[in-house]
Amino acid sequence: MGSSAYDAHTVGKPAKEVFSCLVGKLGARPLVSKNVGGKREGKAKSKSLMVGDSEVGDSEVVFEKWMNGIVNSVIPVGQNNVIDGKKKPNGNSKKQQHVEEKKKVEESCACKSSGDTDKNEAGCCSNQNSEDNNEAGCCSNEKSDENDSMTDSLSEEEDYDDDDDDDSEGDVLDVEDMGNVIKSQSSSKKSREPKEMVTPKQAKALKKEGYKLIGTHSAVKLCRWTKHQLRGRGGCYKHTHYGITSYQCMEATPSLACANKCVFCWRHHKNPVGREWRWKTDDPKMIVEEAVNMHVDMIKETRGIPGIQMDRWAEAHKVRHCALSLVGEPIMYPRINELLHELHERKISTFLVTNGQHPQAINDLIPITQLYVSVDASTPESLEAVDRPLFKDAWDRLKTSLSCLKNKGQRTVARLTVVKGWNSDEIGGYARLIALGHCSLVEVKGVTFCGKSDASNLNMSNSPWHHEVLQFTKLLLKELNAIREGGDDLMPEYDLACEHKHSCSVLLARVDQFAVPDENDPTKRKWRTWIDYDKFQELAAKHAADPTFTFGVEDYVADTPSWAVAGADEEGFDPTDNRHRKKKKHPKYTKFDDDGIPTHDTFNEPLEEEEMLKLRNLMKEKKKIVGEATTVTELQGGERVIDDAIFDLRRSPPLFSSVCCDDPDLQKFIALPKKLLPAFATVLDAALAPSLATANPR
Repeated sequence: MGSSAYDAHTVGKPAKEVFSCLVGKLGARPLVSKNVGGKREGKAKSKSLMVGDSEVGDSEVVFEKWMNGIVNSVIPVGQNNVIDGKKKPNGNSKKQQHVEEKKKVEESCACKSSGDTDKNEAGCCSNQNSEDNNEAGCCSNEKSDENDSMTDSLSEEEDYDDDDDDDSEGDVLDVEDMGNVIKSQSSSKKSREPKEMVTPKQAKALKKEGYKLIGTHSAVKLCRWTKHQLRGRGGCYKHTHYGITSYQCMEATPSLACANKCVFCWRHHKNPVGREWRWKTDDPKMIVEEAVNMHVDMIKETRGIPGIQMDRWAEAHKVRHCALSLVGEPIMYPRINELLHELHERKISTFLVTNGQHPQAINDLIPITQLYVSVDASTPESLEAVDRPLFKDAWDRLKTSLSCLKNKGQRTVARLTVVKGWNSDEIGGYARLIALGHCSLVEVKGVTFCGKSDASNLNMSNSPWHHEVLQFTKLLLKELNAIREGGDDLMPEYDLACEHKHSCSVLLARVDQFAVPDENDPTKRKWRTWIDYDKFQELAAKHAADPTFTFGVEDYVADTPSWAVAGADEEGFDPTDNRHRKKKKHPKYTKFDDDGIPTHDTFNEPLEEEEMLKLRNLMKEKKKIVGEATTVTELQGGERVIDDAIFDLRRSPPLFSSVCCDDPDLQKFIALPKKLLPAFATVLDAALAPSLATANPR
C-alpha cells in the first residue's frame, strides 16, 4: 500500500523488494496473481505484487481482492463459504460450478468406485499425457490449466465464459469482477467534487499537537515565542532581525499540504502531501477571520500562565503580524493573493515562507512584507536527501523560484537551515543559488531538534551550536563576495548584520538596501533591517488601489537597535526582557575561544588558567580519538551521528569541577554520564571518599 503522490515508481517499494527476493531469488510461489482475468483477455498471467494506491483511491478494493485471494488459496473450496460472518454464494460462480462438475466426473469414474488398487491396469487416473486416457472417460492427470488444483484459485486461474454471470449474488463481489470495479471507481472519482484535504486520522494527529484546524485545509497554532515574550522572556529571531512584536504575531497556514517531506520538519509529517491543489477551496475571508478569532482565543487562555505581563497580554489581543509558515506550503492555496489582501486590510503584516517548488505562484504573488524561499541544500543530491521532494525536477524548480525573486520589488529572503552532517558542506553552492535571486537578506539558522520521529532520521548531534552557524555564515559571506569580485558586477554586496543566539540565527543583509553611514562615526555602518510596518501598510494599500503604483525595499526600512546588531554583547537578546533557563538546562560554559576551549563558566565568570589548561588537555585527548575534524557516521536506518572534540565540552554541567582533584580514578568517574549515577551511588561513595577528603573546595 502506498501513494503515487510521491512517485509512481516508489509506491510499495519495500514490499516489492521483499516480493522480488522471495519469488525471484528464493523460488517462492505467490498465492495471489496481480491480473485477475488476464487469461481471458489473452494475456499471460502475472504473478506479481498487487499495489494499492491511496492517490487513485483503490486501496480498499485491492486489499479486499488480496484478502479474498489469500482465503481462496489456503482454504479448500466449500469450506470458505463463511468469511467475517458473511455467507458467500454457493454454486453460483463459474469456478464453483466447474469444481462441482469435476467432482461429479471423478465420482462416476470407475477407478473411484472400484476397490482396485492397480489403477494403471484399469486405464484410469493415468499420469500419461495421451489422448487414450481422455477417451476412456477417466480422471486424467493431464497437465493443463483447466485441471489445475483450485487451491491456487487466484494464482492458477482458469478460462471461463462471461455470458452467465448475471445469476451471482450482489452482496459479495466475485474476484473476477474486481478489475472492472477498480476502473469504475477510478472513473467515478474523477467525476466527483474535490475532496477535503485532511482525513479524520490526520485531523486527529494535528489537533493532538495543538493545531486549530480551520475549514478543510487551513490551521493556526500559538507559537512558543508568543508565550515567551508575553512573560518577558524574550522574543523570536524575527523580533531581533526585523522588529516584529512576537506576542502580537499569529502563526498560520492556508494549506496544510506540502510538496516536500524535509528531514528537519518539526511537524513530524502529520500533514498531507501533494504536488498540486486538488482539494476543496475555502473562502480566504473566512480563513483569515477564523484564524484571528482562534488566535485571540488562545491568547485569552494564557492569562493564567505564571509570569504573564498583563499590559502585553492586553496588546496581544490585536494581531499585527502573520507568519505564514506554520506547516505545509501556503503558496499552493489557489486564492493566496486574496488571503494576503485580507490580512493587509486588517493591517496585519505578512511573512510568507515557500519551499521554492512553485515558481509561477511566486511570480504571481502580490507585494507582501517579506517573502522567504527555503534553500535547504546546495546540490541536487543533497536536496533529494534533505527535502525529499515530490517533484522530480525539484532542483530546477528551486533555481527558477530563486530567479523570480529578482523581479520582486519588496524584501526577499533566502533562508538556509543548517543540519550538521546533511547540508553543511558545499558552501559555494549556496552562494551560487543566492546569486540567482539577488536576495535582500540571507537568513542562516541552525536546525532545532524536536525529538525522535518515525518520519525523521535526525538526532541531537545534527543541531549546530550558534558559533558553528556564525562560522558557516562568515564562510558563506566570503563565497558571496568572491562571486562579486569574480566579475559579476550586478551581484550586490552583503555583510553580517544581525544575530540571535537564542535561536542560533544569523542574518546577512545587502549593503545597498539596508546600510547607511553611522552619524556618529561615518567609517562605520548603521543597519536598517527593521521594518516600518505602518509605512508598509500605507504602501500596500496604494498598490491595491492602483496596481501601477510600485514601491521598493528602502521605502519601509527602520533602524536596527544596537543590541540586535551582530557582535553586540546582548547577542540579539532584547535587554528589556530577562533570559530564563530551566533547571538543569544551564550550559557548562558560556564563552569559548577560537579553538573551542571554554573561557567562562556557567555564571559567565572567567575560568582560571589552571582549569583552562586542563580543558585544553582534555580536548587534545578527545582529538586523538575522533580526529581534528568533525566525523559523520551513517547508521543503518539512515541516521547520521556527528562527533567532534568540542561536543562534550558544551553539554550539561559536569558532576564535579575538573580541577577538584588530580586523582586519575576520580577523573574516570567524572566522565560517567550523570543519568547513570543513581545506579552506582554506593560504588561512587566508596570509591570517591578518599579523594573527596583532599579535594579542592570548588
